[in-house]
Amino acid sequence: MGTLKDRLNEDLHTAMKARDELITSTLRMALSAVRTAEVAGDEARELSDDEVLAVLTKEAKKRREAATAFAGAGRTDQAAKETAEGEVLDRYLPKQLTDAEIAEIVAQALAAGGFSGKAQMGPAMKAAQAAVAGRAEGGRVAAEVRRRLS
Repeated sequence: MGTLKDRLNEDLHTAMKARDELITSTLRMALSAVRTAEVAGDEARELSDDEVLAVLTKEAKKRREAATAFAGAGRTDQAAKETAEGEVLDRYLPKQLTDAEIAEIVAQALAAGGFSGKAQMGPAMKAAQAAVAGRAEGGRVAAEVRRRLS
């Protein structure tokens, strides 16, 4: 199997042939975000799988936040659409960690680095994020790091 971007393109073509509008529009949006990231900066470059994964994670988070906002505003039809798009993107993301797993990984990362106290929040977050490796949202990791350093 090729790169994650190749998989997205292949799945887009399959969805187009099957006339699946939700998957087609969602994958087009995701690939557009990947292309935008590729041309950002001084010169265009090919993104690694980890960078493509980061873009997809960001897009999935946008969908979750939008679904929550639409649901809060009483626009259930739009909220359902955003939720469905998020579910399509989740197929390409690694399985998310549970709160208990995050707590355990963060505890190990903080112990290994010898971090204690709020003054070391930055380096502690960097170590915790590296240990989690994209399997949980930064906000959830930051909350656990803050809780442990308090």
